Amino acid sequence: MAKDVCSEKIFNDLHAIWGKPIYHFIYYKCGDAAQADDLVQEAFIKLWQNCAKVTQEKAKSFLYTVANNMFLNEVAHKKVVLKHAQLQPHKINEQSPEYILEEKQFHKKLQTAIANLTEAQRTAFLMNRIEGKKYAEIAEILDISVKAVEKRMSQALASLRNEIEEI
Repeated sequence: MAKDVCSEKIFNDLHAIWGKPIYHFIYYKCGDAAQADDLVQEAFIKLWQNCAKVTQEKAKSFLYTVANNMFLNEVAHKKVVLKHAQLQPHKINEQSPEYILEEKQFHKKLQTAIANLTEAQRTAFLMNRIEGKKYAEIAEILDISVKAVEKRMSQALASLRNEIEEI
């Protein structure tokens, strides 16, 4: 018979075994150590709250799924906040309406192009271009070689160039 994880010893063993791998999984997705820590902690809290329903054999899957879903929910929330911030009235802009329209169209194309990258390409691209991380830092964080980062960046840039031809 499968054991549930309500035993403190079983729960602590699961935390010792899966805490770090889940942390790394989430950290590679978000690139933020504090956020990764929080999400891992929340996943284990959810496991404890549902300990009677989750067997020891299903705990790994449960933890990864919960942590990933919470990460995706945070990303979705950030998108909503960003969209709301963009709807707020901006300062008076002295640029021509044509320029403003072209700029908005460009940003929309760029966001779409970035969204169309593979997760691996998007992660490497954003870590490099937004966070300013060097290829070696990205390679260490993602636990891949610098050559793999170079390849992902090259593919990402080629893909972006193809999608935004006017640049």
